[in-house]
Amino acid sequence: MSDAGALQQAEAGTSLWQDAWVRLRRNRLAVFGLVVMVVLILLALFTPWVAPYAYDAQNLDLGATPPSAAHWLGTDVFGRDLLTQILYGGRISLAVGFVATAVALLIGVTWGAIAGYAGGKVDAVMMRLVDILYALPFMIFIVLLMVVFGRNVLLLFLAIGAVEWLTMARIMRGQVQSLRQQEFVEAAISIGLPTTTIIRKHLVPNALGPIIVYTTLTIPQVMLLEAFLSFLGLGIQPPQTSWGLLISYGAETMEEYPWLLIFPGAALTLTLFSLNFLGDGLRDALDVRGAKD
Repeated sequence: MSDAGALQQAEAGTSLWQDAWVRLRRNRLAVFGLVVMVVLILLALFTPWVAPYAYDAQNLDLGATPPSAAHWLGTDVFGRDLLTQILYGGRISLAVGFVATAVALLIGVTWGAIAGYAGGKVDAVMMRLVDILYALPFMIFIVLLMVVFGRNVLLLFLAIGAVEWLTMARIMRGQVQSLRQQEFVEAAISIGLPTTTIIRKHLVPNALGPIIVYTTLTIPQVMLLEAFLSFLGLGIQPPQTSWGLLISYGAETMEEYPWLLIFPGAALTLTLFSLNFLGDGLRDALDVRGAKD
């Protein structure tokens, strides 16, 4: 039975995704990044149940105290538990990273797929618009959106996502142009499938590899941008908090209370490194040439 099962498995072979998963597991840094991200996402989802103190709990008499048995990461100037603030701030930072990246992917994949498939003048016009937007200072664009429409989390998601889709559009256009000449696309055209169906069911699924890799590399960029905006006072506003806002507060008092900067900065740094490790690992794992190694 065992010989027969092995023979069947050999005949069946393995898919590209199975091979990629095997290669990904061999990359220790990528696995480390994946584990860290899973833990952070779980902590973000269950923050109200795992946070040691209430989010709005203050103790003005206690004030800023260094790490202790009662407060593992210390407290801020208002006597609030820093670990609790970091956990709740992580929810916002991760939400901004994932949602804004999703917005960027939706716009970039759609734009790039249409431009790459249409070709000709349509492609030229669409990609020249991308070039023009590339030349604009993104920071000024985001600041203008925040000033005109006000400051709220939803607008921050949309504003960051609206300026992070350009690279994805270029990547997707290149992928579609290479896939456009494949036999399965020509077969779909010959049987009269609508253009939207060809793009949605044939082209986009076959470009998932680069899309997934770009996603893992865009999330840390978005989180860093949110942290920078919050540091400047243009991002998340109290009573909400994020890692960028905590770092901003910590920078103001780092000489007296260095832990207020060290621990939020460490949380953001760990997340950014983990996502980059995971992105690099996925890039190597999904490289078709790696399957021949």
